[in-house]
Parts: sequence; C-alpha cells; structure tokens
Amino acid sequence: MPDDIGYGDFACLGNPIIRTPHIDRLHGQSVCFTNFHVSPTCAPTRSALMTGRHEFRNGVTHTIQERERMRLDATTIAQVLKSAGYSTGIFGKWHLGDEDAYQPEKRGFDETFIHGAGGIGQTYPGSCGDAPGNTYFNPAILHNGKFVKTQGFCTDIFFSRAIEWMDECVDTHKPYFALITPNAAHAPLSCPPDYERLYAGKVPANVATFFGMITNIDDNVGRLLGKLDEWGHESDTLVIFMTDNGGTAGVKTFNAGMRGAKGTPYEGGTRVPSFWRWPNGWKGGVDVPALTAHLDIFSTLAEIAGAKVPEPVAAKLDGRSLLPLLKNPALFFHGANLLGTHELPKAHYSELSRAAFDAYETPIPEVGPPARPEGRSDAMIPFGIDPRATTIFAFNPAVVSPDGEMEVIVWVNELGERYENFAEFLGAVSEMLEAELAERSAALRKSA
Repeated sequence: MPDDIGYGDFACLGNPIIRTPHIDRLHGQSVCFTNFHVSPTCAPTRSALMTGRHEFRNGVTHTIQERERMRLDATTIAQVLKSAGYSTGIFGKWHLGDEDAYQPEKRGFDETFIHGAGGIGQTYPGSCGDAPGNTYFNPAILHNGKFVKTQGFCTDIFFSRAIEWMDECVDTHKPYFALITPNAAHAPLSCPPDYERLYAGKVPANVATFFGMITNIDDNVGRLLGKLDEWGHESDTLVIFMTDNGGTAGVKTFNAGMRGAKGTPYEGGTRVPSFWRWPNGWKGGVDVPALTAHLDIFSTLAEIAGAKVPEPVAAKLDGRSLLPLLKNPALFFHGANLLGTHELPKAHYSELSRAAFDAYETPIPEVGPPARPEGRSDAMIPFGIDPRATTIFAFNPAVVSPDGEMEVIVWVNELGERYENFAEFLGAVSEMLEAELAERSAALRKSA
C-alpha cells in the first residue's frame, strides 16, 4: 500500500504516460475491485484497514496533532492473524501513533521496520514525528524499536527488508502477513534520477518526479513477485495491492475522469486501485464493480486465514468479508450501509447534498441484480446529478465543531437506524436532494 497515489496513476487503469509494467501484470492476474474506496487521507485509512472499523471509532480523526493515534483498545488484523499462527511484519509507514504504547510492536506485529509520523523527515507539535533531519535517501529507520542507519532510497530499503524477512518465514515454513507500506510517493517528492528522467519533458517537473517514484515502486513490486515465484509460492500467496487515498501530484495530468483528489470527499479523493491475486484461491483477470472498501479487509483476511475474531470484536466490525465476492464476482451485493468520511468545510454542505449516494452492501447470492444504468455500480442511485460528484457520503448536521468545520459527515448504522428499512432511507435522501435542487433552481431563476 504505497502513499498518496491515486486510481489514475497506473498504466493499467488508463494513464497514458506512466510506466507500471509489473503492477499492470498483477492487475491482469487479479480480481480487481473497480469501485473500492478508502478514507481521504493517510492515518484514517490505515486505522480502518487495521481494525475493520471506521476511523472515528478508532479515535483517528486527522493525520497530526495526536489525532492520528489509534485507540489502545483497538484490535488489529495483525493481532488476529498472529493468534492463528501467522508471523506479522510491517515495513514502511505506520502513522497510527509515535508514542511507545502506540507502536506496531505493541499492536500485534512481530517485525517492525518503520519511519515515524506521516512521512520521512516530518515532525509536528506534540508526539507525531520522525527522526530529525531524515531524508528519502539513507534514512534512519526504526527497526524493532531501535533506530538503524540505512543506505539507499527509502522504497528500495523497505521492500528489501520485507523480502528478507519473508524469506526467513519461508525457510522456517511459517505463514506470514507482510504489510509493505512505503512512504512514496508522498511529498517531498524525490527519487533516483534515472526514474525521474523517464518522464522529464513529458510532464511538469514535479509530476516527472512523482511518476518516477511510482515506477520505482513498480520495479519493487516486480522484485517481490519475482521472489514469490523463486520460492515456489506464487500460487499459494495472496497479494493485495492498493493505495491509501486519492491522487495528489498526478491528478492534473490524469485522474481517470474523476473529480477531486486526496483530502476531498469526491471519488478522486477516496477511490483507489484494489487488486487481489491468489491463484489457488480464485480466478484472476476479473473486474468487480461492486462498492467495496478498506473496512472489508479485516474480515476478509481473517476468514481466509481461518482466524477466529473474538465475538466482542466481531460485533463491532463495520466491514464484511469479501471472500464470497472474490470467489464469485457475479454475486449481487444488497444491504443498507453507507461509507462516510470527515473534515469537510461547512461551506460544502450544498456540494455534499448534491452528491449521489452509493449503497454499501452485503452479499445475498440468491438475489439477482436489478436493472441499472450502464457503467454505474450495482447500487448507485441515478439522481441525474453531476456524475463527477458520485461520492458515497451523506452528512449529519448535528455533528459540527464550534469553528464550523464538519467533523463527521455520516456513519453507517446510526443514520440507517432512523428508518425502518433501506427504501425509507433512500426516500428521505431523495427528498433532501430534490429540495436542494429546487432551491438552487429557484435561486438561478431569480438571479436571471
């Protein structure tokens, strides 16, 4: 899961300039969720992935100022997999708390090889910080609680240590969970010169560096896939590739027709690639348009690993297992949950109420999909509004901070519980949208 790279930053997803041959090959061998969403920024996505719960339930509401610290009573997927006999390792970005009690070795990881804060060299008031003066070349890395000085470019270093550790697990016949989370292509933008030169003169200078960082990631993905093949584990190892939020430096070059970028509630801020390859588990080369999310990873991995999730934890999960859909991509998803995000300025209320609402649904194999517009997700409601605004958020006007910033836009079940069934909920949403549009139309007629 690399950092700050969007859906449109890969050749296999339509980018006409970038070179990502190894990720393209992985894409062609995977079940690919084409409507997969995460949170709009780094730490919130990571907390949801780690726990299967919305970031606000984990105490994560931002990326700095102690608001990135995941609550200490949260149960992580690393803990659950460890209980099932897996070795667990993280390599790269943690970003869920830099104080000792919050470190990954206290949250279920056996092997930790990480930088601090949200990026190499970052430091903010409070406890969120990396090693002083750290850079992307030759960084100091926190290895199992102790800083070590490394040599080389950060992405190469993280992949190298991950592969070394995985090799150790293979030698001891130990199943493993390797979470590889390079800080690239997060700013400040920097990469080995040969990668930057690939794009010099084709795009603005900062984008050339950004694309160079991604192609370097691609080479490392190729190196990792090659090792799996060398070990004879290509077919029995699940490989998941995704990113942590929408695009950044590359969105003006190519954004797959989406509106928005990192930090926004629009598709460009939350929709990311999600490739799942496991040749022994399911058939690859399949695109799945059903709405899915980072929240689903916890339950999916636990089911695949045969790991028992404690009942008090399972009762509070917001995601659900994607394994039925991975095995049978034709399943129809049906249910009444919505995804939500955070930190949208109050001035965007009207923007948000114009957005269409996607249902976030649960698999029911016996029910077939209803008729729906071509190219839209299974559950998208065709309100006829700006298609670039088809994000997945409603808002709760009752939750607004004193300074007018909306902290919570919606959370799934709380809103659904106001209505006896999903149809009533959708009716209420439709009435809200119609009222907003009528008000806007009246204002336009008056101004004319």
